[in-house]
This record gives sequence, C-alpha cells and structure tokens, in this order.
Amino acid sequence: MEGDVEIKKIKVSSSVLKAAAHHYGSQCDKPNKEFMLCRWEEKDPRKCLEEGRKVNECALNFFRQIKGNCAESFTEYWTCLDYSNLAELRHCRKQQHAFDSCVLEKLGWERPDLGDLSKVTKVATSRPLPENPYHSRPRPEPNQTIEGKLEPAKHGSRLFFWNW
Repeated sequence: MEGDVEIKKIKVSSSVLKAAAHHYGSQCDKPNKEFMLCRWEEKDPRKCLEEGRKVNECALNFFRQIKGNCAESFTEYWTCLDYSNLAELRHCRKQQHAFDSCVLEKLGWERPDLGDLSKVTKVATSRPLPENPYHSRPRPEPNQTIEGKLEPAKHGSRLFFWNW
C-alpha cells in the first residue's frame, strides 16, 4: 500500500523500558524533543514522519549498544524489576549500580541526576516555523450594531427556573 511506513519495531517489556529509561532519556533527548515539538506545532503526525524515524533510529542504536556492551548487567537489572514489582525500585539497587557502572565504563554514559530529564529545555530546531504554529482560527468580525430598541423577553428569563 502506498504511504505505508516501514520501520523496525522495538519489542520490549515495561521492565526493560523502566531499566533503560534514564540512559535512554539522556542519549535520545534531542530527537525525542524535536519529534514532540513537531507534533505540537504541526498537529498532523504525517508532517513529523522524518522526526519519528530519527527517534526510532536512536532507540534502535541505543538498545544495540546496551546489548553489545552491557547485556548481562542490563538483563539482571530489568529481570529484578520485573520480578519485584516496578514500583519497588529499592529491591534492585545492586543490579542498577552494576548496570550503571557497566554503561559508564564501556560507553561513557553517566546516569543523569534525579530530575535532570524533566527540566524544561529550549529545543533548537532547523525546521521552519509553521505558518500558524498555534493553530488559531481567524478572529471573527466584531458584533454588528443592533438597530432598533431591544425589549425584554415576553415571559422573563429562562434562568429563573434554574436558579432556585
């Protein structure tokens, strides 16, 4: 079918995403924010396909690097999260430390400090600004002047029945 988008999908569980989240967030920050900015400005997902491809490519490369360099410690970490309830991170601190140490040693990635990824940032983009980035409607014409005398409603206000 014409217009279909062919991409490799990353099939991972929520435990894998939770275990990788901090490092993924710091490594793929720019393409993710660029994509979200495009979606917000354009309000049409078809106009952001290229940015979406870059997000997917970054995620694929990220997981390939993890698999190639720290597969064992990463698997132990996400497996611990999977078995101990995702909300109970404290049970897996030892595995998290081993994974973070491996990533730092082999890939040079430091785990971002708590809250760093949720800070408001300004996105520098090379995409042109859309013609109407706020998707505002044109302003209506001002109310026309009413000719003649306005009389009160014959049977009073309808609001009378609703305000008891």
